[in-house]
Amino acid sequence: MSDPRTADIVYLPRWRPRGSRAGLHRGRDAGGSGPFRDQVPFLQLPDARRIDLRATLRDPFEGVHVRRFEARTAVETWVLVDLSASMGFRGTVDRTRLTGDLCRALAVSATRISDGFGLIGCDETLRDDLTLPATRHRGAAVAAAERVAGAPRTGRGCAGMLEAARRLAGRPKLVFLASDFRWPEALIAQVFAALAPHDTVPILLADPAEAEALPAFGLVELDDLEGGGRRVVLLRPSLRRAWIARERDRIAALERAAAPFARRVFQLAGRFDAQALTRHLMTT
Repeated sequence: MSDPRTADIVYLPRWRPRGSRAGLHRGRDAGGSGPFRDQVPFLQLPDARRIDLRATLRDPFEGVHVRRFEARTAVETWVLVDLSASMGFRGTVDRTRLTGDLCRALAVSATRISDGFGLIGCDETLRDDLTLPATRHRGAAVAAAERVAGAPRTGRGCAGMLEAARRLAGRPKLVFLASDFRWPEALIAQVFAALAPHDTVPILLADPAEAEALPAFGLVELDDLEGGGRRVVLLRPSLRRAWIARERDRIAALERAAAPFARRVFQLAGRFDAQALTRHLMTT
């Protein structure tokens, strides 16, 4: 059985990238060795190796024509990781492990096709100690993913995510935003708006223990991991239904906030499934 952390995630950016760095994605520029694009006069592209004899012989004005091909270009793939304390909750799902599996798989998949891989960890601030500038070196990319997987989740909130989003200025990038998204609505809106120039994929790290897996009746100890205190609640069927409904409303609100700026939200729970993420990326 293959290791899910090194399974390929296949992705296609929504835009046609520019640039001179060779890769596998269809670029906007011409002159590469990709698929045939069009024919242009020799003076526009003076490359004798690509003279099109048939087009040249058909030209009544005896002009020389050359074939032009699409460039294959690399892109930068980034993961912005929520390191706030709520991400350390372990119910039926280990979010720390899931985040690590996601980052490792993306690091391997991106560098395997010569794309750059970058990573930024955030809690209430941007964590420079858990930041990796985009690199095509697989060893460095996987090592950064390992550091994030082992980093403690102790931050109060995730305000640093906005600074991370603003740091990704410049050319469009493919950005994976990994979080439980238990943020203020205003912060969610600001982060998605800041990431609007990029191809953004929200990854919701869900845990059924926070909703569907709650018991129908009994005492439940609730602990706000980000400093809100602890309390004991008598859970009963009506309260459980209201709790589950509120969680569904929260996810629906997240999807509405993401819709103008990003792809559909991908929910990751249980174990990491590279094929499910690939299908999501190919259909959104």
